[in-house]
Amino acid sequence: MPSSIARPAALAVAGLIVILPLSMVSCSAAQKALDCGNTAVKITGDLADVTKAYDNASNDSTAAGKALQKLKNDLDQVGKNSKNTDVAKAVTDLQKQADKVQQAVDRKETPDLKPLGDAAVNLTSVCGG
Repeated sequence: MPSSIARPAALAVAGLIVILPLSMVSCSAAQKALDCGNTAVKITGDLADVTKAYDNASNDSTAAGKALQKLKNDLDQVGKNSKNTDVAKAVTDLQKQADKVQQAVDRKETPDLKPLGDAAVNLTSVCGG
């Protein structure tokens, strides 16, 4: 199940890369594109790390917790630095999903990573729209 994040997130980032040059029409569009580009790169890497860590959780359970904490820290930074309200809202949703994963881990349950991946796809959709 954890690997279900990787493909949608990768496709969303690929779509974002195609959309970014088209988005740079006005100052606000350029700023949004820049915010989204930076966000996509940072968050996609973090999501890949979370997925990989949970795929290998039986070998190194602490790596999964560290990867999730890095994602949460980066989301906090992105949320603070975003100048676009739609992007900030999508980041907040992604933060909520990361918190749910953390709660499942804290309860020693296997987390459902699909909603986390869906929230990441939503973030890139907001960036492209």
